[in-house]
Amino acid sequence: MQLGVVGLGRMGGNIARRMMRHGHSCVVYDRNSDAVKDVTRDGAIGGASLDDLAEKLDAPRVVWLMLPAGKVTEEAVAQLATRLAAGDIVIDGGNSFYKDDVRRAEALKAKGIQYLDVGTSGGVWGLDRGYCLMIGGDGAAVARLDPLFAALAPGSGNIARTPGRDGRDGRPERGYMHCGPSGSGHFVKMIHNGIEYGLMQAYAEGFNILKAAASNSRPANERYDLDLADIAEVWRRGSVVASWLLDLASGALAADPKLEGFEGVVEDSGEGRWTVMTAIETAVPATVLSAALYARFRSREQRSFADRVLSAMRKGFGGHVEPGKRS
Repeated sequence: MQLGVVGLGRMGGNIARRMMRHGHSCVVYDRNSDAVKDVTRDGAIGGASLDDLAEKLDAPRVVWLMLPAGKVTEEAVAQLATRLAAGDIVIDGGNSFYKDDVRRAEALKAKGIQYLDVGTSGGVWGLDRGYCLMIGGDGAAVARLDPLFAALAPGSGNIARTPGRDGRDGRPERGYMHCGPSGSGHFVKMIHNGIEYGLMQAYAEGFNILKAAASNSRPANERYDLDLADIAEVWRRGSVVASWLLDLASGALAADPKLEGFEGVVEDSGEGRWTVMTAIETAVPATVLSAALYARFRSREQRSFADRVLSAMRKGFGGHVEPGKRS
């Protein structure tokens, strides 16, 4: 199949590369011409503009947007609406707010253009590991693009099957699923990222307490100068708190035990806020997720070792760089 990819940043370029590894063809565009050149060297066809990309795609066209949520994505969807035709499909694979997806889908539907919202998790590792995909939109359009989603997803790999899944949809076992109508894909991804905030905060606070065990404020016979890198490593192996996030923390601590390469300014990319907002709208208690969000706000005023652990994990899975270190 053929796919147009707009936005070739940390994840967009690798989405195109993974598609091509699986035998699909890609036409790519980014406002940064160097990013386009990088992906064309790996076999993609470069587009000089959205118009050029649309012209180089065969009908019916499929265009995957991998852009920052908000104004940039909004403008790209509006521009594509004037360049595509009935039967074409627009996919937003970024982290858009799900209510924006519902509105965009309705607007494009009037033109006969399908719109799919695809929550995409995998960060900078997705090229080799694959991407977990949470898809919202018309079921027929999702089915039509199944070869593309199957190529991007990780597949079943070496993870043991969950007992009792016989007779159920097999796609989730391969790392992708159709969540429901428009907005549902990004809604599920929003909650996923809200949970991620809580998990990361739990690790960060735990390692902060472990680090403080050597404090002079503790009784001399209860002071422990603990090797945090080794603790993270031993927890990776057989512990009930083992996870990919812990893998990333272990690697960061092994490379830089005091995490001196991080200031601990922890940004939030939107989904954590939206998760808490949704919890308020639905009167669902979300004490851990709310506290994790507020901890990120606090990190911009007063920083701790825990915040450096958070920064290290964010860089590990998503390539997120602290604000003061951006060029």
